[in-house]
Amino acid sequence: MVAKHVFAQLIYDENDQPVEAVYVGQEPFYVVNDKGFRRHIPAESIDRQIFDAMIELIAGHEEIISEQAAKMLGQEDPFSVAMIATQLKNISQQFQALQTQGIPDEARAYLGMIGFKITINVHGEVLEIHQPGIIDSEDDE
Repeated sequence: MVAKHVFAQLIYDENDQPVEAVYVGQEPFYVVNDKGFRRHIPAESIDRQIFDAMIELIAGHEEIISEQAAKMLGQEDPFSVAMIATQLKNISQQFQALQTQGIPDEARAYLGMIGFKITINVHGEVLEIHQPGIIDSEDDE
């Protein structure tokens, strides 16, 4: 099965320009315009950095997130909450599936509309993940 661009349409370069998602053969790449030179960066590398950053945000909050997710789904029974919590605790094992399935287009569009945005440099390093509603710990003081 062909891998997907998991976070396509949500990634921007340092100049706030959208990064293009392309395939070279069956391999997904993000293309960053580096002063006219089109740098092809393997999508897996960037997607993995973003996924790992999201896992860090979830770590330690699985219980609260699972309770809220169950509430949103109308499944507030203890079994549903436990099932969601188990999935969150094992989320690091889900990257492979995410790569092959991708994020549904509707979900990606929604993330973009609410202001979710990733900024990378020309080397494919994630510089910032902007998530509306998330307060930086430095700002909490």
